[in-house]
Amino acid sequence: MSILGNIIWLIAGGFVCGIGWIIAGVLLCCTIIGIPFGFQLFKYAGLVFCPFGKKIVSNGQITSILLNIFWILVSGIELAVFHFIIGCLLFITIIGIPFAKQHFKLATLALIPFGSTVVPA
Repeated sequence: MSILGNIIWLIAGGFVCGIGWIIAGVLLCCTIIGIPFGFQLFKYAGLVFCPFGKKIVSNGQITSILLNIFWILVSGIELAVFHFIIGCLLFITIIGIPFAKQHFKLATLALIPFGSTVVPA
């Protein structure tokens, strides 16, 4: 079921979202300070391309918390709001509910990427 969900996800806009995360990572890597943030975007772009069958596990280390606070100020809010709005629009239809849940998962990841790992569900 997750393979079918990922295929439909890619066709219905997941590919565009993944490309957006990669472009944001490239833009952040243009500066020395943004390189760690850009690498986080590259790492999670794989999840954006194929989110079904995966979940996010977060640990609460102090360095992760500090980096996440800085991340939220730099670009986390924009990515999270984008995924949240798309998720709300998809949640209107019954067919879009599974895809909306994936966008909400990505919105959470967009807010707290540091210290989070992607594991199979």
